[in-house]
Amino acid sequence: MNATGLEASPQSEPARADAARDAAELCDFVDRHAWLFVLSGAGVSTDSGIPGYRDAEGRWQRPPPVLAQDFLRSEAVRRRYWARSMVGWPIVAGAHPNGAHRALARLEAAGKLRQLVTQNVDGLHQRAGSVRLIELHGNIGEVICRGCGAEYSRAAIQDTLEAENPSHAGATGPAAADGDAARELGDFADFRVPACAQCAGVLKPAVVFFGESVPQSRVALALQSLAQADALLVVGSSLMVYSGYRFCVQAAAMGKPIAALNIGRTRADHLLALKVEQPCAEILSGVVQTLGHPLHSTVIGVPDRTRS
Repeated sequence: MNATGLEASPQSEPARADAARDAAELCDFVDRHAWLFVLSGAGVSTDSGIPGYRDAEGRWQRPPPVLAQDFLRSEAVRRRYWARSMVGWPIVAGAHPNGAHRALARLEAAGKLRQLVTQNVDGLHQRAGSVRLIELHGNIGEVICRGCGAEYSRAAIQDTLEAENPSHAGATGPAAADGDAARELGDFADFRVPACAQCAGVLKPAVVFFGESVPQSRVALALQSLAQADALLVVGSSLMVYSGYRFCVQAAAMGKPIAALNIGRTRADHLLALKVEQPCAEILSGVVQTLGHPLHSTVIGVPDRTRS
């Protein structure tokens, strides 16, 4: 069994040696830098059953997600989005944190991880116990009215979707990233899109869609934390989207070492001091176990450098 609780695939002797070397190098990187800034991406959550966006070469595995401007201006696009989301949401809602999420939470508890910035919207880092967290792209579990600002839980919207669309009950489709599902073939003309109960306005998940900008307040807070960190560790991100890649550019400009744990190419490969291409959950779990006792105790009195 591996760190995720799944049956591990057999490895050749050279592959095992490579994995052991990679684990040792990553452990050394974490151990040598007292204040880590960690950026996580979709690869952290794949072991929880939530698919990623891209393949090992950084190419889209499926058609790109809906654009914000298309969602806001087209009722037909919103019907398609919510019909797919009605199928895909239960996958995210039922997902559990895996070894990578838990390992990062343990690094934080030990005082090694001073800021975690995630590109993910699935909420699994919080459920694993991470506190010093910036959700760069928001959280898919929340929905906001674009008209009056009323807030709803995504679970409540799911109840509305299912109640108002009985003809679509039982629809299935391959899971896609971030609560989406591949229902390309189908007639959504009769699908009823949820509206705000207070003003009948357009409801939109509280996430940054493609074509939108990350709120500057989140970016500024993250960059402040990066400036105070000793090193940057990228976990499970190809960095193809600039909202994540920018932190590597900034870290390099600040002279901070960068390591990446990601299977496949990243946009920042030329900036990396260390590249480890291994499954996130297994190797991070191994790192915290190797570092030992400090990761099993509560750290008291660690100075909060983000407030200095």
